Amino acid sequence: MTTVLIKNVTIIDPESPFHNQKVDLKIQDGKFIEIGNNLSKDNDTTEINIPDLHASQGWFDTSVSFGEPGYEDRETIANGLKTAALSGFTGVALQPNSHPVIDNQALVKFVLDKAQDQATSLYPIGSLTINSEGTDLAELYDMKNAGAIAFGDYQKAIQNANVQKIALQYVQDFDSLVISFCQDNSVKGKGIVHEGVTSTKLGLKGIPALAEALHVARNLYLLEYTGGKMHIPTISTQESVQLIKEAKAKGLNISCSVAVHNLIHNDMVLDNFDSRYKVLPPLRDEATRKVLIEAVLDGTIDCITSDHNPLDIEHKKLEFDLAKDGTIGLESAFGALLSILPLEVVISKLTAGKKVFGLSQHTINTDNKAEISLFTTVENWNFEKENILSKSKNSAFLGQKMKGRSIGIYNNGKPEINFSI
Repeated sequence: MTTVLIKNVTIIDPESPFHNQKVDLKIQDGKFIEIGNNLSKDNDTTEINIPDLHASQGWFDTSVSFGEPGYEDRETIANGLKTAALSGFTGVALQPNSHPVIDNQALVKFVLDKAQDQATSLYPIGSLTINSEGTDLAELYDMKNAGAIAFGDYQKAIQNANVQKIALQYVQDFDSLVISFCQDNSVKGKGIVHEGVTSTKLGLKGIPALAEALHVARNLYLLEYTGGKMHIPTISTQESVQLIKEAKAKGLNISCSVAVHNLIHNDMVLDNFDSRYKVLPPLRDEATRKVLIEAVLDGTIDCITSDHNPLDIEHKKLEFDLAKDGTIGLESAFGALLSILPLEVVISKLTAGKKVFGLSQHTINTDNKAEISLFTTVENWNFEKENILSKSKNSAFLGQKMKGRSIGIYNNGKPEINFSI
């Protein structure tokens, strides 16, 4: 493998002896072989020297959708992983919402085979139930052995409490994690946006915060009864924050994430009925957005996800109530977050998912595996269509003010760098 020399890079890694220092990183055969100042290079060395360059441990996104197999028109695994790499992510957890749904070991192996030889590592999430229908548990143990890192039905809450209970009990036999999207469908009804002033003004059916909180409370009671590990993805309400905070104080093995768009936007962006902002859970009011940010800062929310969900124009550019829920978010995640949160908090929340999902973490130090994200921190810019790397263009961040940029990554023995920035 080619030697890579990254010059004048500021390290953001509290676990590294080089934290907050500007150094050179020399990488060979996928490992740091030398870290210091004024490191020399030979003719076989690839040099990376970019102003204001920073490096951290590799970022991990706990929720991405790529479409393949079945929805390759939305996104392929190959292009999705390249997009993730240039967006700064060395690893992504792939949701099972393809066609067919990833609910057996053959499909886990299929997506892992498709992800070979990429700089960004792919970690499949297996569907918790067959075809994500919420009725019968899928082949969880077989999928675990094939490489699945956790089990959950993407954006589908298990309405049957006994199925949820049995899942939490069963996966303890092989030390796995249940992902529990929380939404009481009977309370949600036909709601499509947050229930509040904006939904009333626009005449759109609302989703009460209660629909999420009720399910969070139920699932936490089940977790307390069964033991095991549970991750609640993309929480969006003040009540959920409080319930999870109390569960952690009790000592339950519970973690949670929030989506970037729920930290950046509130439901007032819906005034023009733009379906790019139709997401699930929905964008909430400003008071809730501020509570979510506070929960990130105080540690109640463990990690932040892009919840990247590419959708084709036929399913997204429709009347608001007919459009599918979802936005792409990999490309915009870092720049959007740095515009509202301190740098070290952003890095902490983009790397914390590895611990939640039981994956190896690699400190920036000599002789360690080189798995790093590269980024700048000072540039202010607006996210536009030409910044989208995904096949689908359904971004809720077009026109959004950004701070700093992802430059790329080094992982799996290779750099993936956007030198055009």
